[in-house]
Amino acid sequence: MTPRPESSGSRPKGTAGEKIPEQPTAAQQKSAAKKTAVPKQAAAKKAAPAKATAKKATAAKTTVGKTAAKKAATKKAAVEQPAAETATATAKKTTAKKSAVKKSAAKKATTVKATAAKTTAVKAAASKSTAADTVAGKAAAAKSPAAKTTAKKAPAKKAATAKSATATTTVAQAAAKKATPAKATAKKAAAKKTATAEKTATATSTVAESPAKKATAGKAPAGEAVAKKSAVKKAPARKAPARKIPAGRAPAGDAGSAQVVPPEMEVAVSPAVDAVDRERLLAGTHHAPHSVLGAHPVPGGIAFRALRPYALSVTVVSGELRAELHDDGEGFFSGLLPLREVPAYRLVVEYEGTVLETEDAYRFLPTLGDLDLHLIGEGRHEELWTALGAHPMTHEGVTGTRFAVWAPNARGVRVTGTFNFWDGTGHVMRSLGSSGVWELFLPDVGEGELYKFEITRPDGSKTLRADPLARRTEVPPATSSVITSSAYEWGDAEWLARRAEAPAHEAPFSVYEIHLPSWRPGLTYRQLAEQLPGYVKNLGFTHVELMPVAEHPFGGSWGYQVTGFYAPTARLGTPDDFRYLVDSLHRAGIGVLMDWVPAHFPRDDWALAEFDGRPLYEHEDPLRAAHPDWGTLEFDFGRNEVRNFLVANAVYWCEEFHIDGLRVDAVASMLYLDYSREPGQWTPNEHGGRENLDAVAFLQEMNATVYRRVPGVVTIAEESTAWDGVTRATHHKGPSGFGGLGFGLKWNMGWMHDSLQYMSHEPVHRKYHHGEMTFSMVYAYSENYVLPISHDEVVHGKRSLVSKMPGDWWQQRAGVRSYLGFMWAHPGKQLLFMGQEFAQGAEWSEAHGPDWWLLDPGYGAEPDHRGVRDLVRDLNTVYRATPALWRLDTDPAGFEWIVGDAADDNVLAFLRLDPEGVPVLAVSNFAPVTRQDYRLGVPDDVPAWHEALNTDAARYGGSDVINPDPVKPEPQSWHGHPASIRLTLPPLATVWLRPA
Repeated sequence: MTPRPESSGSRPKGTAGEKIPEQPTAAQQKSAAKKTAVPKQAAAKKAAPAKATAKKATAAKTTVGKTAAKKAATKKAAVEQPAAETATATAKKTTAKKSAVKKSAAKKATTVKATAAKTTAVKAAASKSTAADTVAGKAAAAKSPAAKTTAKKAPAKKAATAKSATATTTVAQAAAKKATPAKATAKKAAAKKTATAEKTATATSTVAESPAKKATAGKAPAGEAVAKKSAVKKAPARKAPARKIPAGRAPAGDAGSAQVVPPEMEVAVSPAVDAVDRERLLAGTHHAPHSVLGAHPVPGGIAFRALRPYALSVTVVSGELRAELHDDGEGFFSGLLPLREVPAYRLVVEYEGTVLETEDAYRFLPTLGDLDLHLIGEGRHEELWTALGAHPMTHEGVTGTRFAVWAPNARGVRVTGTFNFWDGTGHVMRSLGSSGVWELFLPDVGEGELYKFEITRPDGSKTLRADPLARRTEVPPATSSVITSSAYEWGDAEWLARRAEAPAHEAPFSVYEIHLPSWRPGLTYRQLAEQLPGYVKNLGFTHVELMPVAEHPFGGSWGYQVTGFYAPTARLGTPDDFRYLVDSLHRAGIGVLMDWVPAHFPRDDWALAEFDGRPLYEHEDPLRAAHPDWGTLEFDFGRNEVRNFLVANAVYWCEEFHIDGLRVDAVASMLYLDYSREPGQWTPNEHGGRENLDAVAFLQEMNATVYRRVPGVVTIAEESTAWDGVTRATHHKGPSGFGGLGFGLKWNMGWMHDSLQYMSHEPVHRKYHHGEMTFSMVYAYSENYVLPISHDEVVHGKRSLVSKMPGDWWQQRAGVRSYLGFMWAHPGKQLLFMGQEFAQGAEWSEAHGPDWWLLDPGYGAEPDHRGVRDLVRDLNTVYRATPALWRLDTDPAGFEWIVGDAADDNVLAFLRLDPEGVPVLAVSNFAPVTRQDYRLGVPDDVPAWHEALNTDAARYGGSDVINPDPVKPEPQSWHGHPASIRLTLPPLATVWLRPA
């Protein structure tokens, strides 16, 4: 290819053996000028190169109708061609056809400048494609090393060829540009429809300059372009800058160390993006943009293509090479460099008012490997968050961000964000095979940038979606995802090392449930870290349970309608801020549980619902997709990728944020196909049953994976039915034929409902409901239970815990104290929602949180509330120090009734035992009367008992009816025991006694 001429016009240096083509004679130029004056004439067939001896080609006659002198002339030009180029080709005569002159009033005044070779075959391509594109394309089709055709009309002539680098450029720049005679301008203006419309006068002079142009006598060597004169204005066309690469040509002299394509290489092709790819890229429906954009070896060298909307220019920079690409319109730029292989290069992109130098996003290999894609397809990628989403990284030595999203039904995906002004036209993602994953690495894009995915649905419509695996989001109600990476350094190694020493069901486990945004409204994660650990530690709780932390758009959902499953809510800070809170709790010796919601998700059109235009995360059957209670959508647990999304999410919170346990919400709604559905609204499973077999398999896999990967964690099921084996190992089949679900613990919803129902009755009526307090022991060892007084029990008109109690204010507080004492002594773990620890009278509201003012010393009833909180502290203190209250929670050997049928007295008494048989005696009197010398049977091997805790103590706000001295057994059998003791039972109180 012909190198770009130096601005000085000096002759390029030749090499040994090179021949400089002869310059056309004045007669030849005049003849060519006359021929080009006839408008709309089809290109004549080319004369093949002659044999060694020069032959004459008869030029087509052209009648212009001007003067007799011009009419007479058909000039014959013979150009001698070296015999070394081509062998035995016979000369052909070509006659140019004449076409009718169609004059347009609009085009009459148009100054038509000399255009580059443009064939009619390429007219229908892109309207902005350059002349050299078409010449190169036709030349390649004809398989000729010499220029064969011109755009409108080519004078038949013999092409001179040479082995020099200069001569090779004629492959892409057919010798077609003839100087236009001034007198032929008027007719030519009417003929060149496309050329005039596209303003090719300037473009062509830049794009493809022919050796056939007039050269300055004595200065211009063969192949060197000289500015042509316009026929009408007599002004030279603009000369291209030395660096500019027209379509189909490039400077060879600037390539530096890059290897230049030798002249004998095959015929060059057009580097411009073809019409089909162009349309798909602009529409955002191209599945393989990297196969089109970027740098690619093509016949003739390396084609560079870029899609940069709104750019004024794009320049390729590689070492000393600096070459400007041709502007193909609509944001496309292209050029052909005569190189052997793709060099390392960067792009300099000029926009209005700024110039940006960057890497080309379309020069990189995929950032995801076959193993990742295989595991995603199999639904076994346990670290899915490391493969999908947005990840700042260094790829092939370049820093940037890798974007990846699963959207198998999409026709195309583009990434859009603040880094491209929310216009994803230039950032088309590629589809990675049949995995359904789309990927793109964007150089120079880093943390803090906002982004979304622009997805073209199967019907061609578009939707803008937040990243399902975004690890950070905007603060709601904004919905964009945020690029992030963690730099947090943990300080909880000691906690993690010892948390696996004992399983949760054999360890003290007392949980304080909180809603972070409303515990102390307005505090951030880091501010909470300064207050929450100290408060919880002071009260003696072993764990906190956080209501859902994952991002959710509606605060009123309390976090149970999640859209950002991998992102802590941005309302309180960044993901690293949340890590700091967890770390602070661990360093205070407090475990962190988190509510996790895999049952359903909201229908927001920017989130998961019909993510790529069709049901994807939700079930394709509308009857199974819609959750009847909450207006949300249920996950399709039978789909590999969806199951993987959720299983990996459970692992993610435990590994990335050191969460010690997950309380899985709404398990019952997942297990039953007919949950909250009427007959006809659900379809039985393959066995004709109502069990959701896909959900069962998902829960088993989730539990097995979490316990295997993260030792010391616990999973807790909020399951309100009698499903068999919720906390049984997954490989142990029960009577129903199912293996266990594999949870560590299960909320005892039955105990919660029954016991609160009992406590809500007036004491005089409680004897008729006595079984509500004892029934829980019938099934207490069927699962590993947690006894929950959760947020669900103190909202929506259910009243707070203290307000559920009958009687006056004193009786209500006494009822709460006696109930908590009974709860802490009952087999199972304990959970108490915030605000109930100090007997808040109002229901909880996420808008303002607990009524902390009740603990203000200036408030008159402050001692009443502080007394209940002091009791909770002492309950936890004694509980943690007494293995009998927690060591055998799931073993019947750890419990023994003393009296469970004293309904008329409203009295319950039982023993709790540790593995060594050391007992604790718990006695509850739910009547508002003091019972003196109340006899209870006890083991005869305990010499004396003393009160470990009495909920009626004065410091708790009680009447201070206590047993201050040790109580010695009497050798009188009672309640089936060989000995008995006589106690004074305070009104509405629970008393714990242990061996003295």
